[in-house]
Amino acid sequence: MSPSGDGASRRGFLLGALAGLAALPRAVKAQAVGIWHPPPPKKLPTPRAPVPRDPNQVTPTAQFPSRLVNESVAALPAWVNNNARLVRRITMGISATEMMRVSVLGYQEYLNQQLHPSTIDDTDVDAVIAARWPLLRATNDVLFATTSSTVQAQLQEATLYRAAFSQRQLFERMVEFWSDHFNISIGKVGYLKVADDRDVIRANALGRFRDLLQATAHSPAMLSYLDQTQSRKGAPNQNYARELMELHTLGVDNGYTQTDVAELSRLLTGWTTTGTGTFYFNPTLHDTAQKVIMGQVFAADANGTQAEGERFIDYLAAHPNTATFISTKLLRWLLQAEPTTAQITAVARVFRATQGDIKLVVRAILNESWLAAAPAKFKRPFHFMVSALRATSAQVVSATTLNGQLGGIGQPLFVYETPDGYPDKVEYWSGNILPRWSFSVSLASSNSTTTVKVDTAPYLTGTADAAVDRIINEFYGGEVSAALRTNLLTYIKGGTFNDLRVRETMSLALSAQAFQWY
Repeated sequence: MSPSGDGASRRGFLLGALAGLAALPRAVKAQAVGIWHPPPPKKLPTPRAPVPRDPNQVTPTAQFPSRLVNESVAALPAWVNNNARLVRRITMGISATEMMRVSVLGYQEYLNQQLHPSTIDDTDVDAVIAARWPLLRATNDVLFATTSSTVQAQLQEATLYRAAFSQRQLFERMVEFWSDHFNISIGKVGYLKVADDRDVIRANALGRFRDLLQATAHSPAMLSYLDQTQSRKGAPNQNYARELMELHTLGVDNGYTQTDVAELSRLLTGWTTTGTGTFYFNPTLHDTAQKVIMGQVFAADANGTQAEGERFIDYLAAHPNTATFISTKLLRWLLQAEPTTAQITAVARVFRATQGDIKLVVRAILNESWLAAAPAKFKRPFHFMVSALRATSAQVVSATTLNGQLGGIGQPLFVYETPDGYPDKVEYWSGNILPRWSFSVSLASSNSTTTVKVDTAPYLTGTADAAVDRIINEFYGGEVSAALRTNLLTYIKGGTFNDLRVRETMSLALSAQAFQWY
């Protein structure tokens, strides 16, 4: 879209905004540059040798000599309202409604409400989900008979819509976190991911970690994804056993050995699925000989059952190393990329004392003093898109186009192939700024009654100054630098104050460097 008349000033401002964004560190991983295309589904190697892997580390290079750079960018100087900081951190994006709610409730009550999503009325969104994406409630038999592309699209589109418009915003952020923590590629498991999202992740996202861990261990999608369904006595598959300890609980090489992985894979033989995707313990596939895992002895038992596997999963959930690993990862998700030792110790203590109560762990992380001092975090593509929808109060009649655009920006939902999930690191995502700018222009110019509509009428009722004030309030919670405010005012006043000019100013606000952070 090109403005009439003052095209040079618009291009100049856009180039200035993009130049600021380009100052971010270049991505180490080639996937982060431009548009990310998911690789074709493939089976994980079985068995695979243990590979030390920490998704929060990168290989040192000349550009990144010893640590991640710009992972702890100071919060913008304009961010002085702690209530606004809380909204930025626990929602999918600032909105006028959310800012009004936190101003009425205050920091603590607003956080408390978001930590108890069942107390928040979300019937309007639930009704839209049920009407537009009915497969999310379908049985596996129905899903099995439906084309895989339809099933995948319904799950992706509904996830986008919920993230943008649910009143239970912290819940949606935690669903996103656990979906990555217990990552499953829909390209490999197909329709089974629908039940996993509904019955495992969403059912336990703010519950107890032990319950979530047991639920995912019994998930047909997880067992299929990590080849547990192929594991049997005499030929145990180690994939799930390894990721259960390395990624889901203890952390890489943190209190267990390769022998422990092998023994756990024997303990879990018989854990499989039946029919169109129902968990089933098959005793004929179970290794009944003695196993010793991390000092825990499981005596030989000709009548061995799934109970011994469940007992060890409970042991992992309660292990001190699990408390430290999960607490550190949640701190990185909700607070800052490099939490201090004191912060990790304090949150892990809460994790252990509450037996992994996720709500109380999150509350401990989001205390006012820590959040007030927390650096800014970079929005991943999904977060960026949803925050733009929320800022503009977009009316989404169909999410099909948005779902395709999310793939273009770089983060198609539920297709990340490896079990560590999409990275939460600025250096991974900093190469996709131009696709973000293209989306900003597309969204701001959208005025469709069949796909997505951004209504500019509220911005046109007063002056150009009032329109910019409204953009700043609804996109940024009223907190922007004087320079950004000046740039927006300069542009909107550089031509005729009309619908087109307002839309272009909105696209500039979405493209600005400040909007990429939260």
